[in-house]
Amino acid sequence: MRAYAQTTTATHTPRGTEYQVIARVTHRMKAAAQQGSAGFAALASAIADNRRLWTALAVDAAGAGNALPDDVRARIVFLAEFTHLHSRKVLTGAASPAPLLEVNAAILRGLRQTAGAA
Repeated sequence: MRAYAQTTTATHTPRGTEYQVIARVTHRMKAAAQQGSAGFAALASAIADNRRLWTALAVDAAGAGNALPDDVRARIVFLAEFTHLHSRKVLTGAASPAPLLEVNAAILRGLRQTAGAA
């Protein structure tokens, strides 16, 4: 009977997948930051994942086949650079992770609005 049962598999658009990945890493950073010094190891891990995420976004934005407008691509590359520089400051205790969370939240809002318009 199970062989003929309807299966439900989640299908995601590339934008939906981006949203989920960014939301997941943002949630991890926020939860770790709320723990204060006790959550530093978790924060460092989430920041490392966030840096990898932004590196991937920048590489994709800089690629010749990317269909985004040039100004949007340039902003993504700029935000990736900012994320890398600010992450270093957070990990050395010289800055708060709040700006990293704000950048990611702004991207999530943009992805949500664009998905709603589609």
